[in-house]
Amino acid sequence: MRSVSVVEAKSSFSALLAEVEAGNEIAVTRHGRVVARLVPDRPRVAADAFRDFWADADEIDLQAPADPAPEPVAALGE
Repeated sequence: MRSVSVVEAKSSFSALLAEVEAGNEIAVTRHGRVVARLVPDRPRVAADAFRDFWADADEIDLQAPADPAPEPVAALGE
């Protein structure tokens, strides 16, 4: 990952965006400390948030419980 200072990022923002569009990540630093990262946009789906969790699916009970029988509904107006 390439690092650039805030001053450099400000002066060459369009060029940095072109690099990010090409798939590179860029760290933006202030006084030598990373304060932001420019990363390519990736579409996210809900499954991405749970991918690590589902990787251990063999250890998790994924069986849905059986639905209980419906309870009788009392007649209205009795």
